[in-house]
Amino acid sequence: PSVFRKLTVEDNILSILETRKDLDKPRRSALLENLLEELGIARLRKQQAFTLSGGERRRTEIARALAIEPHFLLLDEPFAGIDPIAVHDIKAIIRLLAEKGIGVLITDHNVRDTLDITQRAFIINVGQILTSGTQQEILNDDLARQIYLGDHFRL
Repeated sequence: PSVFRKLTVEDNILSILETRKDLDKPRRSALLENLLEELGIARLRKQQAFTLSGGERRRTEIARALAIEPHFLLLDEPFAGIDPIAVHDIKAIIRLLAEKGIGVLITDHNVRDTLDITQRAFIINVGQILTSGTQQEILNDDLARQIYLGDHFRL
């Protein structure tokens, strides 16, 4: 599971923070508060994870991943199963992570939202890289349009 459903949002994040032997209790508490605030889930801290919406759960998942202070983060289909407002919020979080120097690798079938926030993209078809490049390079690639995007795809 992406979150522990019976734990609160706060306990979900603490479950990761408490594995970090490099943090004393005050530093762990400060990092918890920072993650809750930065990801917009402070108001949900005492809410059990099974009651969260898709977007709230996604932000909690990202907070858990950030608890180890990674250099890179893999997000597997971050836009799947969430409403358009939550998609916008997740995109803003991904941009913030990139600004902080955290590399973000995204796998998602939602090409429109993924291309909107990536510096470089790869289109994979039948396990092979079909093409790669910037947003504009992908959009202008004839093979990507023919096999994956279609002629009518627009951002």
